[in-house]
Amino acid sequence: MLISTLLANKGSAVATIRGDATVADAVEELSRHHVGALVVSDDGQKIDGIVSERDVVRKMSECGGAVVSELVSSIMSSTVYTCSPADDTETLMRTMTERRIRHVPVVDGGRLAGIVSIGDVVKDRIEELEKNRTELIEYITAR
Repeated sequence: MLISTLLANKGSAVATIRGDATVADAVEELSRHHVGALVVSDDGQKIDGIVSERDVVRKMSECGGAVVSELVSSIMSSTVYTCSPADDTETLMRTMTERRIRHVPVVDGGRLAGIVSIGDVVKDRIEELEKNRTELIEYITAR
């Protein structure tokens, strides 16, 4: 399945946060949107970084609760792996596994167009396998 099809099914909304927001703000946004990562962007279109629950936990292990007053830009990952709507989910799944990342922003024409999580990719794969199973059962029992 193409990323564009996956986005059409799940939606293209992306939770973003500015780099000058505090980690406390990021934690609040993660909770409010029920997501595991926020794209760091000053304008909602250009990607400056990504901040995940993991980033917060790792920084908290270094400096304790004081992390909540830090800026998002100080804990975010500035190297962000992206994909395009024309990419396929199998390639993306491989990239996520190899890079050990769980969230990949989708970029179309240089602009943020969505985000795909490992959960989205796994859900798609399970649905595909269930469809194949159903088709095989129908083929076998139709004889």
